Amino acid sequence: MEVLYEDNHIIAVNKTNSEIVQGDKTGDEALCDKVKAYVKEKYNKPGDVYLGVVHRIDRPVSGVVIFARTSKAATRLSKMFQDKEVKKTYWAIVKNLPNEDEGRLVHYMIKNQEKNRSKAYDSQKKGSKEAVLNYKLISSSANYHLLEIDLETGRHHQIRCQLAKIGCPIRGDLKYGASRSLKGGGINLHARKVEFMHPVKKEKIIITARVPKEESLWNEFDNVM
Repeated sequence: MEVLYEDNHIIAVNKTNSEIVQGDKTGDEALCDKVKAYVKEKYNKPGDVYLGVVHRIDRPVSGVVIFARTSKAATRLSKMFQDKEVKKTYWAIVKNLPNEDEGRLVHYMIKNQEKNRSKAYDSQKKGSKEAVLNYKLISSSANYHLLEIDLETGRHHQIRCQLAKIGCPIRGDLKYGASRSLKGGGINLHARKVEFMHPVKKEKIIITARVPKEESLWNEFDNVM
């Protein structure tokens, strides 16, 4: 487990694209449990270790995940995420270029709970929620392109769904139109960076996560790494 930042109030780690943030029906070990075990061992803590889950990223996605080490930090961080006070930057590898090198996507999304997927519409529909992101092309290889995405909203599968809507499904994302899967079931979507005011210290924190070493295609964009 790669720890990116840690103090008495928060801990941030670089999630792999096979881990789940919290336990689910699969019964697989969750990242939050691994972090708890790490804290318990490192600080020789007796009994249960407190760890607050304040946000999540999808299982096939890699990158920065922040946890709270105190209930005070958990309450404040959760509110910061809800109030869009945390700037989240993602990297995505796509096969197809968007029509413009940079732009703002606004769609209206509806989540299908049974199929665990979402659908994006150009206009508002009953039960839909507005989804907004900004993207820009930051590098290209012989066959693929690297997009940087700044999220304005946090909808279910938002980046995956919106990029697919404009004809640019993320590499490996079969659920949203990619031509084939990747080894291990991950997709080339990476939570690259988070920026926020520390919930207790009130100082600006910037946490950046390296891209997965095991996925060689990321190395084709080493000019921006």
